[in-house]
Amino acid sequence: MTTLTACRSCGSQDIEVVWDLGIQPIANELPAPGSDPAAEPKFPLAVAFCRNCALMQVTETVPAEVLFGDDYPYYSSVSAHLLEHSRQHAEALIDELGLGAEHFVLEVASNDGYLLKNFVDKGIPILGVDPAAGPARAANQAGIDTIHDFFSLELAKRLAAEGRMADVVLANNVAAHVDAINDFMSGIAAVLKPDGIAEIEVAYLLDLVDGLAFDTIYHEHLFYHSLIGFEALAERNGLYLNHVVRLPIHGGSIRMRLSSHPGHSPELEAALEHERALGMGSVGYYRDFSRRMDALRIELNELLAGLKAKGKRVVAYGAAAKGATLLNFLQLPEGTIDYVVDLNPHKVGKLMPGVRLMIEPVDKLMSDKPDYVLVLAWNFAKEIVLQQGAYGAAGGTFILPLPTPKLVRTVREVEAA
Repeated sequence: MTTLTACRSCGSQDIEVVWDLGIQPIANELPAPGSDPAAEPKFPLAVAFCRNCALMQVTETVPAEVLFGDDYPYYSSVSAHLLEHSRQHAEALIDELGLGAEHFVLEVASNDGYLLKNFVDKGIPILGVDPAAGPARAANQAGIDTIHDFFSLELAKRLAAEGRMADVVLANNVAAHVDAINDFMSGIAAVLKPDGIAEIEVAYLLDLVDGLAFDTIYHEHLFYHSLIGFEALAERNGLYLNHVVRLPIHGGSIRMRLSSHPGHSPELEAALEHERALGMGSVGYYRDFSRRMDALRIELNELLAGLKAKGKRVVAYGAAAKGATLLNFLQLPEGTIDYVVDLNPHKVGKLMPGVRLMIEPVDKLMSDKPDYVLVLAWNFAKEIVLQQGAYGAAGGTFILPLPTPKLVRTVREVEAA
């Protein structure tokens, strides 16, 4: 582990720590039952603002080999909502760009091939690159050609030398994860055809702040991107930000289009102007966030303590990384939450990091019928409540934790929350 002394991108030492979440475990490293709690790795988790280039970044770098090892449990295909989101994205690109057998699509951090399969189904040549062994293996077994490796400038140059320049480079939910961010962005520039485009999708810093989504902060997420910060990052590495679309997925995301040619769309110019008006390019915009985090911790603790005092049983849904951050930040008394359920079979039977709650299959909700379910994967709340309609109809209640706790039972109530 290394501690940040200068901005990872521009190298400036003019950085200020603005958010501190204390000592946290690795959010996606799920311990086995019976393992030694003292052996579980934990690291400081804090976020700093670079006054020079406006990049928000965590202060500690945990080696990527530790974060994305052989037992990395995240498989994108588990989420029906994400599959549909990805299908729509792929089909829109195919239609807009007229993609066919003569084109080549490269995806960085392609996971289990959940997005690329939409291009394969249309006969469009593809290649995925992913550092996680399990998802990469699953992709290859499904016929999605995938290199098990970290994407880098070196790899990009190798692909270019082989004649595998891309018409489209896709990078969804990865630009926040890369320590060597200049190498990563330069790699995209190196593998892109002169008239090609890259589309990079990330959680949006503006939505994180507005929605108090501090649980999306964990060691894998080295960066929290604004358009102001990302534009400077792109230009530093031979790419230009051309267009942006805001998306609701993951609690609020942006899909940015880049190329080797400058030129702002009206939508991008308006979004940049909005960020400037809010002050997102200055550190003062971010300083009140910690106070809001602490206030929510008190509110959620009081809510859950009150339910337990009434003899109610509470479990949680979603063994996602954001759930690990939230539960460890809350510092709940032991026994407040009985267990966690998750749809991902790769997580069931393991423990939530830090708090060490057992992860059970989702069908336990109906067989056990706890009184309340704290929805840790709140970004998929609508999907979860719809999926667990029988539990809600039987009197079960869901707790949406952010930005302020709300009790819901139906999809309609989720939409109104």
